[in-house]
Amino acid sequence: MSKQLNSNPAHAAITAPIRLLAGFTYPLRAFTLILQTPKLWTYVLVPVVLNFIIGIGLYLSLLFPSLAGIDVLVADLSVRFNTLIASFPAWLSFLGVLTVAFGWLLRVLLVSGLLLIIGFLLVQFGVILGSPWYGKLSEQLELLRNGQLPAEAPMNWASSFGDIQRAIAFELRKLQILFSVGIPLLLLNFLPGVGSILSSLGGVALGATIVCLDFLDAPLERRRRPFQEKLEIIWASLPASGSFGLVCLGLVSIPLLNLLAIPLCVTAGTLFFCDRIWPARFAPEETKSDRETNITN
Repeated sequence: MSKQLNSNPAHAAITAPIRLLAGFTYPLRAFTLILQTPKLWTYVLVPVVLNFIIGIGLYLSLLFPSLAGIDVLVADLSVRFNTLIASFPAWLSFLGVLTVAFGWLLRVLLVSGLLLIIGFLLVQFGVILGSPWYGKLSEQLELLRNGQLPAEAPMNWASSFGDIQRAIAFELRKLQILFSVGIPLLLLNFLPGVGSILSSLGGVALGATIVCLDFLDAPLERRRRPFQEKLEIIWASLPASGSFGLVCLGLVSIPLLNLLAIPLCVTAGTLFFCDRIWPARFAPEETKSDRETNITN
C-alpha cells in the first residue's frame, strides 16, 4: 500500500505550522515516556554504555587532533592576512580587527562542522552496534502505543541472511545518497557569495534526512519496506519529519549529550511513526489483516 499522507492540500497548508512544531517535541515526549516506563530501561542502558565506548574512541581519534589542526589553520591564515594588511596604507589598519573577527568566525564554523561530522559518525556506529536493543525497544514502544505489531515471518537461516542483506543494502543506499548529494554540495563552496550558504543549508538538510532514515527505520524495517519507500514516507510526512530530523541532528551533534541522544531519538522515531505514519499508511491494512486472522482462528 502506498497511501499518501496529508493528501488534502488545503488542510495540509493550514496544519503545516502545527506539524512543524510537533516534530520538534518528539525527543521530549520520548524522554518523558522512558522515565515513566521502567521496563524500557534495559533496552536503553546497554546501548548507552556502547555509545560511551564508541564516543570516547571517536573524540580521542578525531576531535582533539582536528581541534589542533583548526588552531594551526586559523593562526596561519591570521598571519597571512596581517602580513597583507601591513602593506596597506595606515588608514586601513582597522582591517586588523576584521582579521580577528574572521578568525573567530572561521573557528566557530569549522568546530561546528566537526561536531556535526562526529555526531553523524556516532549515530551510524551506535545504531548499527545497538540495533538488537533498539529493535526490541522499538517493538515494545509500538506494542505499548498501538497495541499490536505487524505479523512477522518465521525466523530461520534464510530469513536471518535476508535481514543481514537488507541491513547492508540500507547502509549502502545511505552512502550513495551522501556521495551523490554531498559532493555537489561541497563543490558549491567554490561559488562566490551564496555558494557557502547553500552548501551549509544543503548539508544540514542532508544530515537531517539521513538521521530521519536511521531513527524511523526500526518500525519501517519491521514491515520490510524498500529504501525508496522509506524516503517517500519521510517526504510525505513533511514538515513534521523535517523538524524531527533537525532536532535529532542537533542532539546527536552536542558532545556528551549525544552519547545519550541515540536511544532517545530511536524512541522518538518510533513515537513519531505510531502517531503520524502508522494511522494513515499502515493501520487500515494491518487492522484488517488482524481481524481476518482472528476470524480464521
